[in-house]
Amino acid sequence: MFIDKIEKEILLKPLQTIIGIVERKQPLPILSNVLIEKKDTSYHFVATDLEIQISTDLNSPEQSAGNESVTVGAKKLQEVLRVLPDGSSLSVDIQNGKFQIKAGKSKFSLQTLPAQDFPKASDQAGEAEKIQVPESVFKKLLGSVQYAMAQQDIRYYLNGVLLMIEGTSLKLVATDGHRLAYVNTELENSYSKQEAILPRKTITELYKLLGDTEEKITFEFAENQAKISFSDVSMTSKIIDGKFPDYGRVIPEYTNHLSLNRLEILQALQRAAILSNEKFRGVRFVLTEKNLRIISTNSEQEEAQEDIEANYHGGALDIGFNVNYLLDGLNSIAAEEIIFSFGDPNSSILITIPANEDFKYVVMPMRI
Repeated sequence: MFIDKIEKEILLKPLQTIIGIVERKQPLPILSNVLIEKKDTSYHFVATDLEIQISTDLNSPEQSAGNESVTVGAKKLQEVLRVLPDGSSLSVDIQNGKFQIKAGKSKFSLQTLPAQDFPKASDQAGEAEKIQVPESVFKKLLGSVQYAMAQQDIRYYLNGVLLMIEGTSLKLVATDGHRLAYVNTELENSYSKQEAILPRKTITELYKLLGDTEEKITFEFAENQAKISFSDVSMTSKIIDGKFPDYGRVIPEYTNHLSLNRLEILQALQRAAILSNEKFRGVRFVLTEKNLRIISTNSEQEEAQEDIEANYHGGALDIGFNVNYLLDGLNSIAAEEIIFSFGDPNSSILITIPANEDFKYVVMPMRI
């Protein structure tokens, strides 16, 4: 017996951990499968798309000993387990190339492919330095920048997040060419200088899987590979080969600042966004010494206008921005107060947190 009696929820948990990178339509059929390796009473689950590999373990002392491996359709197996009644006790056997699941009066027989054909990633980390960060800290850092990643940009180095470690400093930067998000934190230990661009899919899966705990996430960087371990999950990801833009040249230094209540400006932008142009999503900021006016219009000649009292020191300004970009940044901030900093009508806006140099968000202007 491959798997003796086991509750469906116990078997479903490791599958849900790794299944995020599995696509139904793959160039190789086996990439739609999950590899399950039985080693005595433990099971090792692996999924890959050739760019990323995620694995996790299931230990079940009640199982009979023995070594065996199989690959089976990941999405189909997940769907079968999900529709079985909660608390179902099931067993799995492999017969005549079929993955057979029995639960009560239900029986399913799924096609398999040979485990030896599964393309497992090689471990290139070797003796690489182990960099450790609390899970909750790294998840917060990702949440501060991931929305600014590009999507399928021909400048492939923008389709991810730049990680930079030097001494006790860890910096994350993401940009799509229209906006840039930067965050920094201090680590408990000091490390040698390293940097890597992690792909968008790796970042998305990491953010989904990380917990709000003080347990450590460990990074090991090789020349073109990152090994990431946390809880009972191990992830191996390719590193994007390319030169990330010089973010320091993009982050401006302005003298015209406007301090605002984050929730007030967030809600005003959400209301104005309703009547913004559906394609370009533009809003205008008309800024005077005592007032910030937010204006949006659309092709139906509809208009929204929001006024916020402002204590602004600088010349009058009329400038446009993509409202979605502004909302993304404001939604990633937990602070009560934020600062908008401006240059001239053709310059970007810089969003920061008072007395905090660790977060910076830059949005380029748009013509409305």
